[in-house]
Formats: sequence, structure tokens, C-alpha cells
Amino acid sequence: MSRHYLSLLLGLYLGTSTLVAQPTATTNAPTRTLLHCGTLFAGTGNDLQREMTIVVEGNKIAAVQRGYATPTSQDRVIDLKNKTVLPGLIDMHVHMETETRRGGASDRFTQNVPDMAFQAAKYAKTTLMAGFTTVRDLGGTGINVALRNAINRGITDGPRILTVGKSIATTGGHADPTNGFRRDLMGDPGPMDGVINGPDEARKAVRQRYKEGADLIKITATGGVLSNAKDGQGPQFNDEELKAIVETAKDYGYAVAAHAHGAEGIKRAIRAGVQTIEHGTYMDDEAIALFKKYGTYFVPTIIAGKTVADSARMFGYYPALVTPKALAIGPKIQATFAKAYKAGVNIAFGTDAGVYVHGYNAKEFEYMVEAGMPPVEAIRTALMTNAKLLGMDTQIGSIEAGKFADIIAVDENPIQNIKTLQSVRFVMKDGKQYK
Repeated sequence: MSRHYLSLLLGLYLGTSTLVAQPTATTNAPTRTLLHCGTLFAGTGNDLQREMTIVVEGNKIAAVQRGYATPTSQDRVIDLKNKTVLPGLIDMHVHMETETRRGGASDRFTQNVPDMAFQAAKYAKTTLMAGFTTVRDLGGTGINVALRNAINRGITDGPRILTVGKSIATTGGHADPTNGFRRDLMGDPGPMDGVINGPDEARKAVRQRYKEGADLIKITATGGVLSNAKDGQGPQFNDEELKAIVETAKDYGYAVAAHAHGAEGIKRAIRAGVQTIEHGTYMDDEAIALFKKYGTYFVPTIIAGKTVADSARMFGYYPALVTPKALAIGPKIQATFAKAYKAGVNIAFGTDAGVYVHGYNAKEFEYMVEAGMPPVEAIRTALMTNAKLLGMDTQIGSIEAGKFADIIAVDENPIQNIKTLQSVRFVMKDGKQYK
């Protein structure tokens, strides 16, 4: 036996060889984290509480206590005495795979899947840093499913994601992925690609989303703004197709979100039983009555409307078919929101992130307040309202014992200055501090 080999064995035995990981010294790791909150908006009511302590153990909130709890020697303390603390915010309409830019319509011809995946990871982290700890991704290529899984496994940082995977459209509809292609590139996409014609294909498309691991279903019930197609508001599903989608989704435990701008498409989707209407730009009085009759929620995405209208004024930002739609539809969404809120329609917070630059989600609160919604109500739409719609109200949406430790902090009182939510200073998700 060689001298070198004997030395190696001795090193392994004694634990001194550089090839052997040294044992970690025993430390008194914190068993709890105490967040000392100057002001707390817990999300369970409309009031703010002064001088509170949130006790976090693992990824859960263990207790919420009055006063600043005295730590033990093993506790970690986070000083937020000069901040207003809130639950992590929830955005019901984002697109994590993409982000607006001039000429971005050509990306689908120039980007590979890994390119989009790396971008999506960046956008996810940006969203989390903006204080949104849970989001609903309403359409992409399927990278959004992989991103959700990577975040859940701790591979990359981002909000908790519930995703539709690929949205469902009709041929030529808003989510037909080949709109605007040359004829030799169009092909004939079907249910596998989220494109359907008729009830049977509608059912197959829902089942395909289930197979791919989606968390819910999204349909494009009318034309849209950013698809390279002429119509921005006409209905694009018939009643039989809508019924097949909603019934099949129900069988698989899925809620259905419906992109819809035009009044007729909105009404068809509500009657079919969708959970939410996204955008809702041209809703009329009959549509409002149906919202209230069926208990359907309206996700207004005001910031998206304003952004596309502004971008469309820049020469060459969008393809020629998109620009007039953006100029016509975009500016109307805030007024529609004001009308719907005044009429008593249920409102859920959602922004269409990706249509604008990721990370500015909280600008939506400012626009909601401008349109007449009191700040406290606007904030609550992004908390328990959305948590209930997601079926997660026992886990997120408020700061209460037993819920996930999703916690953010801002400098000022958001009920007095809603704009402070656009500058989040502290972010914790699942008990882990990110900011």
C-alpha cells in the first residue's frame, strides 16, 4: 500500500482531509422570527393597529400580538417599527413569460425556449420584490408551468404562481399563437395548442391543460388588443363551446377566467359560468346586471389599458393591426372600472403585468383610487378577495396565525397615501426574507 494512499486514509479517518466536508459547529439557530411592526394592516378588517408583533415559525405565522414582544436569546428580531406592515399582495392577472417593448412581436421568431425561461425567472423575482407574493399567470407557452414548479422547489425566487399554462382560443382568436404568421407558417393549431372549434375540441383543450399541469383555465372570449388580428372586441366563442369548457373545467376542479372586452362576449362568458372577467372594457348595463346576478368578479387591469394606449402613440411600437385597437380600447378601461364599482360589481385586483413593465403592479391601486374606490377597499381586493377566489383564504390574504408568512412593509400608511405601495421596503414569503 502506497504512502500516499495511507495518508489519504488517515486523513479521512481523522476528518482532516480537504476531500472531506468538515462537520458544522452546533449553533443556536433562531427558532422564531419576531417582526416588530410600527403599524399593522392585517387584512382582516379596515383598521390599522399600532405597535404589534408578528411571530413567525418556519413558513407560517405562529401568532400576532399586541406590543413589541421581548425576544429570547434564540429569536431573530426584524425591526419594522417605522413601517406599515401588510400581508403579501396578490395579483390575479400577470404574464410571466413576456414583457412589453418596441418591436416585441418578433420575439416569438427570434427567441428560443431557454431565452424565454431566463427572462421569466427575472420577471418573477421583480414581481416578488414589488411585494406581490402570489400571482395568477393567465397565459403563456407552458414555460409558466415550469417556472411555477421551479419556484415551488426553491430553484429560483418568485411569487407563488397559479397558472393556466396556455390560454384557450378559437381559430384566429386572441390566443391563437399563429395570428399574423405567413400562411406557410400558420399550420392548423388545435386543442394541443389551445385552439378549438366546437364543443368536443373545447373539452379536449381543457383536458390537455390538466395533463400539462395547469391550475385553472383561461379563455379569450372576445378579440383582444395585442394579438395581431383586426378585431379587438367581438365574441369569439359560441354558447356551446363556452358551456363545454366551463363544464369540463368544473369536472377537473378548475375555475375559468375569461379575457373579454366586448359586451356580447362578456355576457356569454358570464352566463356560461366563468369566475372572472378580465378587462371588461365595453360592459353595458345588461352585462353589469349579469355580473351581479351570477356573482362574477371583474378584474379591470387599468394599468394595462393606460400602458397600451401610451405605447401605441410611439411610432412602430406595435404592429399596424394592433395600434388602432390599443388607441381605442386602452383609454376606456379606467372609466369602465369606475362605472362597475359604482354599480356594485365584485372587483378583484389584477394588472396584466407583461403588457406593462413588470414590477409596477401596485400602480393599479393608484388608478383604482383615482376612479373612486376608497384606498382601503382597493387594498383589500388584492388580499382576502383574491385569496378567496383562488380558494386559498385559509393560507394567504391576511396576517393571521396559521397562515403562510407572506408579509410586506412600506414607509407610509397606504390608506392615507396609496402610492406608498409602489415602494415596498420589506418582503417575506413563506417565512423567508427576500428584501
